[in-house]
Amino acid sequence: MLKKILIANRGEIAVRVIRACQEMGIATVAVYSDLDRDALHVRLADEAYALGGTAASESYLNTEVILDIIERSGADGVHPGYGFFSENTDFARAITERGVTFIGPPPGAIEVMGDKVSSRIAAQAAGVSGVPGTTEFLNDASEVIAFGEEFGWPIAIKAAYGGGGRGMRVVRSAAEAAEAFDSARSEALKGFGRDECYVERYLTWPRHIEMQIIADTHGNCVWVAERDCSAQRRHQKLIEESPAPSFPAEIRQAMGEAAVKVAKACGYVNAGTVEFLYQDGEFYFLEMNTRLQVEHPVTEMVSGIDLVAEQIRVASGLPLSFTQDSITLSGHAIEVRINAENPAEGKFLPSPGDISTLVPPAGFGTRWDGGYESGDTVSQYYDNLVGKLICWGEDRPTAIARTLRALREFRIEGIATTIPADIAILEHPDFAGATHSTKWVEDTLDLTGVTAGPAVSDADAEPKVQRDVDVEVNGKRFSVKVFVPQSQAGAVVAGAGPAAAKPRRSGGGGTAGAAGGSGAVTVPMQGTIVKILVEIGQSVEAGATVCVLEAMKMENNIAAEKAGTVKEIKVAAGDSVGAGDVVVVIE
Repeated sequence: MLKKILIANRGEIAVRVIRACQEMGIATVAVYSDLDRDALHVRLADEAYALGGTAASESYLNTEVILDIIERSGADGVHPGYGFFSENTDFARAITERGVTFIGPPPGAIEVMGDKVSSRIAAQAAGVSGVPGTTEFLNDASEVIAFGEEFGWPIAIKAAYGGGGRGMRVVRSAAEAAEAFDSARSEALKGFGRDECYVERYLTWPRHIEMQIIADTHGNCVWVAERDCSAQRRHQKLIEESPAPSFPAEIRQAMGEAAVKVAKACGYVNAGTVEFLYQDGEFYFLEMNTRLQVEHPVTEMVSGIDLVAEQIRVASGLPLSFTQDSITLSGHAIEVRINAENPAEGKFLPSPGDISTLVPPAGFGTRWDGGYESGDTVSQYYDNLVGKLICWGEDRPTAIARTLRALREFRIEGIATTIPADIAILEHPDFAGATHSTKWVEDTLDLTGVTAGPAVSDADAEPKVQRDVDVEVNGKRFSVKVFVPQSQAGAVVAGAGPAAAKPRRSGGGGTAGAAGGSGAVTVPMQGTIVKILVEIGQSVEAGATVCVLEAMKMENNIAAEKAGTVKEIKVAAGDSVGAGDVVVVIE
């Protein structure tokens, strides 16, 4: 069994892995950027080492620094979590070449399945058909147009080395192809370090069903259960559940067997997910995620299997602790992703900032997997997932009712979250009837009036004199206790990082555009300008995109709310901006 595991990640997944290791008696090593010095995963780990930098490219994607910390810490295993390096072949090989165990599939399997084009080819070879699409990377927009003309519009451009909807653009006509191609490549490069894309037919009303598989080095490969992940916005999941509702048993069995075929075809080992689109009684291979999924807890809740512990067992060379025939599913589980976003009547605007209060719900069948606590900061530089609420019930109606109760009980202040939209989804008869699809949230669900309220401030909370402070010696983290004079204690709170004393701000309410129709186009949240789409003297219509803002790993179009002529451009590509900053003036 592994003795010390370094978690090459942050947020709630790092916390999840640390807790599993602690239960198994395994020492843990955390890594952190400059912005995450006081993060929850750092506070929980046995050891923590500084990566330096702020953006992911400077910290959590810095291979050389992570490899150095692995050697310095003496870790004999590395868990990549999801995102960042979790599906990076070069990183997995760099780990294994140093004699350190990578808690994930073999690099060769990542290479085949981590690239969505080669994974389509491998699935076809295993007898599992996918949605019609290309099996080569796109070179330019003309190839997008050619595919659309042959197979019909709409089509989807997708990042070959990514997931979570990032780097995906739906193209409805040839006129949209060039801009969509450039945008998809740009977002893919920022999110995954590679900009290769491919194209496939875009189904009009599919359900997103995925199969959890896990395989060991002793020839055992099983499928545990399916998950329905159809409640999405911007092609990113909001709510997941298991088992999939209104899903025929014979399709479930066939899909599970197909998932195992795909896994065996690439020599897969460890936990992974094979994703399918299901429409009109047929299912199509979509992709394979060669890692643990964000939504793995719903499978754990209905199966009773600790997937992270099982990952570690498999990586340590042990066989699976269960067989296909011994898997028993019970009840129904629903997972709600709590993101730092203001639903903003369907606009879903990123809402980075300081969390003044975070009190998760409790009760029977209620689980909270979070990466933050009161006083922590959700940064614009990272994914906006605050945590996941998972509720179990003996049947689906009970699970829905329990989840709604828990969401209403949840107290989170200082930032806006997706909770109001989550409640609207769970209360809707389409969700109760399982007639929703991946397009339902954006095309059908009416979120008029659904927005996050004003953030509640605790800036007047009384400070304490005593606090715990984290210091670094040669890049290694230590916790020490210091006593601060009362006169100097006004900017700190005992046991919390500096963020706890920062002034709170509203969680990003409002919409991108011109304030009050004045012609001053403002940005609704903190972020980085990716692209300027207008020039001085250019005429624009109301609703036209004037620039693209990247915030929390997502690109957001900033639009003009009035027609006129561009008088002034106050920013350039690469500039950092804050909520309310004026970027373009229109007269």
